[in-house]
Amino acid sequence: MLLLLCVGAAVAQPAFAQSGGASKVQIKRGQYLATFGGCGECHTPKIMTPNGPGADTSRLLSGHRADADPTPISMGVLKPSRWAAMTNSDLTAWAGPWGISFSANLTPDKKTGLGTWTVEQFTQSMRTGKHLGVGRPILPPMPWADVAVLTDQDMKALFAYLQSLQPISNPVPRPIPPQ
Repeated sequence: MLLLLCVGAAVAQPAFAQSGGASKVQIKRGQYLATFGGCGECHTPKIMTPNGPGADTSRLLSGHRADADPTPISMGVLKPSRWAAMTNSDLTAWAGPWGISFSANLTPDKKTGLGTWTVEQFTQSMRTGKHLGVGRPILPPMPWADVAVLTDQDMKALFAYLQSLQPISNPVPRPIPPQ
């Protein structure tokens, strides 16, 4: 979690387009939680700025870019006596003993993001570390166990914020199992 908090990409203002009846106060609380939790560090692609890589706010929380090919990784370097994990320059793809994981699209896009999810499914996912609360494991480096301790009220606020974002169609690749 420390890495996520120290990198410091900004989270843009919500669009309030798809708030689903949530109040502006609840959405603002969710934005605060997403910013403090560093969600944008891994779930927002980066662009090069005069100050180095920065958040591509036009693709806010849309996950690993579908059109970005992962650089081949020699899994032999990922051993307990060597490197435990590696990431791409966007921090949206991570490789480790679990294989390669790609950050999810957290926007409310109905086909590629969280647009069809309910707050209950989101909460269950964050509390169990399982996709949709019952599916495949949510892989590292996602700190779902840290998010799991949020109160029900904070979980609802975080979900309301994510639902308030501009939907972005971005079909994130499925995880690649270890070789």
